[in-house]
Amino acid sequence: MKLILDRKYKKETYTIGNLYIDYNNNFDPELFCNTIEDKVRPAGEKVYGKTAIPAGTYPIVITYSPKFKRELPLIFNVPGFSGVRIHPGNDENDTEGCILVGENKVKGKVVNSQITFLKLFNILKTYPQINQIEIK
Repeated sequence: MKLILDRKYKKETYTIGNLYIDYNNNFDPELFCNTIEDKVRPAGEKVYGKTAIPAGTYPIVITYSPKFKRELPLIFNVPGFSGVRIHPGNDENDTEGCILVGENKVKGKVVNSQITFLKLFNILKTYPQINQIEIK
């Protein structure tokens, strides 16, 4: 079981994607929500706090975040990045390489992020088998 992030719109300062949940590893994932991240840059190019993590498949675990003072999904083993989380937020100013979840109803933003995040967090807690994210 895994999350799948399909990056759809790569803009100058942000990236909009669709987040899917593949509950059964049956290659028929369900669309869950939209995402916003920092700009996708060429391999090897990184601007601190303004670069999306590279495409790939990474483990996910829920851990306590000292920065946010709560449990959040942590994406780890990302080359050149640390502390990458999935969390609520609305635009590229709310992320430093992290993935923000919500609904892309406003250009360059996601809305209803808190509600969307809580739904995702509950799914991840209910299905600990969802232990990786594939980013395309």
